[in-house]
Amino acid sequence: MPARLVDKNTNMENTVTKSPVMLYTEQTPNPESLKFVTNRMLYKGTADFREEELAREWSPMGSALFDKPFVKGVYICNNFVTVTKEFNYEWADIMLPLKEFIKGYIQDGGAILNDGFEDAMAELEKERGASYEYSEDEAEIVVKIKELIDTYVKPAVETDGGNIEFKSYDEGIVTVVLQGSCSGCPSSTVTLKSGIEGMLKRMIPEVKEVVSEMG
Repeated sequence: MPARLVDKNTNMENTVTKSPVMLYTEQTPNPESLKFVTNRMLYKGTADFREEELAREWSPMGSALFDKPFVKGVYICNNFVTVTKEFNYEWADIMLPLKEFIKGYIQDGGAILNDGFEDAMAELEKERGASYEYSEDEAEIVVKIKELIDTYVKPAVETDGGNIEFKSYDEGIVTVVLQGSCSGCPSSTVTLKSGIEGMLKRMIPEVKEVVSEMG
């Protein structure tokens, strides 16, 4: 059997050593949700799993987290995972085990999302949006609303481990979908009314109210 050649100068055997996964936690405005931030890009987009069935279908990582009895929701975006726990568990008891599990899962190269997820979600949104038909004037308002949300609201909400998506506009009423830590957050109503609604009313006179749905 031929000897295996090793470069003594570099001490490498045609292998690449991966940098260690760094992970830390951040609190969110929602006491039931905790943000786990890593030094790895997990998914360039948003993947919100409020239902276990959806995670089982599309996210190996989400499915693995839902195997934990204390996990109620999983939200994956960029370099972080926001986990929402069942109310009858305390973070003091589950935070460290959960942190080690997520860190190990990423370090081992575990799959985050299945192929086709983005296209499937886009098709679902298209089907939902098909029920909303806008006049020319309304279409212009919708474009402005989406631009303001994407530019000013989303970055701030993402910092707190959540997300907000425009859903519909109807006679002055804007409906948005709250995801991640924003879903079920006690302070989300205050943020929605005093922050988002106030800004949209100032910038777009046609907007009368902003209401939310949980993602």
